[in-house]
Amino acid sequence: MSPARSAGHSARPPDFSPREFRASLGMFATGVTIVTARTAQGELVGLTANSFNSVSLDPPLVLWSLSRLAGSMSAFANGLHYAINVLAADQQALAERFAARDIDRWAGVTFTDGVSGAPLLDGCVATFECFNRSQYAEGDHVIFVGEVERCRHRDDGSPLLFHGGRFYTEHPL
Repeated sequence: MSPARSAGHSARPPDFSPREFRASLGMFATGVTIVTARTAQGELVGLTANSFNSVSLDPPLVLWSLSRLAGSMSAFANGLHYAINVLAADQQALAERFAARDIDRWAGVTFTDGVSGAPLLDGCVATFECFNRSQYAEGDHVIFVGEVERCRHRDDGSPLLFHGGRFYTEHPL
């Protein structure tokens, strides 16, 4: 299938402000993840992301996105592996820490090394160890598609959720 723009079509200009767009996006409740990796020099990198989603079951693919201006862009763009850690309901402080700037995000954080060296954070409800399969630059972000090499989950945990700029915990209906 060809992109619409190659057929002479393009999107209409937005009829909303960036603030309205951000507020509207915030109405979609998401899980909260921390994406982690280790550079070739062994440095730990990690950031909070709620742009995680599944792509394919066969092969097993997931995606997440990162601002082109992120300080960790080079580490993720050039690395071969990363891990996506799906946070548990009691890990809000960890989500806030890995979203903060100018702090040591890793101080006191417990983790184990995944099969390819990417850190797997303790206490998460799920982890996905990914090969950095492909990247797509779109707008002000880069979309990373990871091929899942290993995954694990806990049956006894509830996920941390994010909606409308606030954190929530799961409450079954």
